[in-house]
Amino acid sequence: MNTTPSSAVPRARALVLGGGGATGNAWLIGVVAGLSDAGVDVTTADLTLGTSAGSTTAAQLGGATPAELYAAVLAAPAPAGARPTQDPARVSAAADQMERTRRIVEGATDVADMRRRLGAAALDLPGTSDDAVQARWRATVAARLPDQAWPDRPIALTAVDARTGEPVLFDRHSGVDLADAVAASCSSGFAYRIGERRYIDGGYRANAENADLAAGYARVLVLSPFGGRTRAPADWGLDLATQVRALRAGGSRVETVFPGDAAALMSGAGAMDYSRRPAVAQAGYEQGRSLAGQVGELWR
Repeated sequence: MNTTPSSAVPRARALVLGGGGATGNAWLIGVVAGLSDAGVDVTTADLTLGTSAGSTTAAQLGGATPAELYAAVLAAPAPAGARPTQDPARVSAAADQMERTRRIVEGATDVADMRRRLGAAALDLPGTSDDAVQARWRATVAARLPDQAWPDRPIALTAVDARTGEPVLFDRHSGVDLADAVAASCSSGFAYRIGERRYIDGGYRANAENADLAAGYARVLVLSPFGGRTRAPADWGLDLATQVRALRAGGSRVETVFPGDAAALMSGAGAMDYSRRPAVAQAGYEQGRSLAGQVGELWR
């Protein structure tokens, strides 16, 4: 498994798809579909880099058109058993997860220490050793993918080795099934098992975008459902703004896109509220269409 994108692919354009939960995935699809309908096809990137929900989007775009994915979000009912975030138990579980990881991040000495601590905590959670939980998570992820095969276009999906804290990049040369790679990249609670190894969410590598991995690409488009924020200390330099400055210093042209009016629907526990996905996707679609001129100047 790579830790940096392959140097064998052309390095002209990189599309960075950040994490953001269920609503973040819907927003990403909406933005890409809106851009596409306005004549800007960002799926032609020489590298698509996906983190967490962005890894789901990257894999989905390899198996269906943006228009098909957008239509599916608008048409799909909330999954059976899904509840709105107003449900007290759901709000409590999300709050507990945020508080648990907040304490770990604040107690870490640096980013490597943070990853090791987050991995160790995930390994201790019941789902890590529960075969039924692992199987259900893989089945859930696989059901979201239009195609179970790695796409021909280059995509790379981030994760973190739960035992060592080392960053991992999955691609079609990794010897890992696409559904497993996405499941690992999106595993923000328990550690996901692939063979003898365990993985946690790619957002724990650095931040929800990991835009630094696009270094060396001439033009970089970053779609960030979480608006570039990070929970790590500012002096670690993990926030998106710091990474964008480094990319530009290295010669890349960079455009970032954050949610506009949809941001309020996607914050906190709302990131996992499936009932909000159609509205968030529509907001993303309109945003993509409105930004087509700006993004098209970069992309073309």
